[in-house]
Amino acid sequence: MLNITKCPECGSKNLLINREKGEVTCKSCGLVVEDKMVDHGQDWRDFEDDSGTSKRRTGAPMTYTQYDQGLGTEVGQSADLSKLGAKDRNKFFRLRKWQYRISTAIERNLKLALAELKRVSSYLKLPKSVEEEAAMIYTQAVQRGLVRGRSMESVVAGTLYAACRRHEVPRTLDELSEASGIEKKEIGRTYRFVARELGISIQPSNPIDYIARFASSLKLNPETQSKSVEILEMAQNKELTSGRGPTGIAAAALYVAALMHGEKRTQREVADVAGVTEVTIRNRYKELLEKLKLEKHIKKQKKKRR
Repeated sequence: MLNITKCPECGSKNLLINREKGEVTCKSCGLVVEDKMVDHGQDWRDFEDDSGTSKRRTGAPMTYTQYDQGLGTEVGQSADLSKLGAKDRNKFFRLRKWQYRISTAIERNLKLALAELKRVSSYLKLPKSVEEEAAMIYTQAVQRGLVRGRSMESVVAGTLYAACRRHEVPRTLDELSEASGIEKKEIGRTYRFVARELGISIQPSNPIDYIARFASSLKLNPETQSKSVEILEMAQNKELTSGRGPTGIAAAALYVAALMHGEKRTQREVADVAGVTEVTIRNRYKELLEKLKLEKHIKKQKKKRR
């Protein structure tokens, strides 16, 4: 920003700013007040189009979702080969073939794995931040040799689950298993192994993180959703959530809140949305009613409905 408001020579405020030359001159006396003005605007330049119509500068930003982080170059496939002679055309094809051949084993692995990672991430509708984090974890795992002896798909699923946990994006092992086609136990084993070897610290899942998604799937009112969060906070204060699956306790809290607000949902419906069994819902439901003394609220709601 320019701090000069008047000419130091004549005191005039009639100043001319020439941003192309980086100068500030006084229109009254002609004094050059500033001759090394810094332009804080964006520096747009085009290295391909001499006409200046295009204003591209650097291309896409660096990203771990590409095997070379978006910095590599390659022999293009859209070149106009009609302008080349037979000898130059053969040379062009050889260069393109050898560029692929000299890529390292890690690069070849990353090309396949990151494509699979993008597919699973798209299927689960994960945000870009989670996809980027998972790609970074997978890249580190490959560089440390942790993928050797394990299927690429299981490591991809494990790193995606780790990224979801770190960004507090609620996705269950069952959902990852369905998206990747890998068994739930295998994903869990790979996830724990990668997290341990790379020193990734991940906090336990919070049941509250699952409430919004489950409530949306069950089409419950915002009041019911808010009440279920209150129930979970009460359960956490009494340490009822310790040692229990976060999806099961979250689903049970939603079921209790739905009953308290007169929104009838069966245990089967809630269990299907949460990916747990009806027995789990029933057990957690009984615990919440007994420990938090919520039976009177449900009985009161039943009387109103009558």
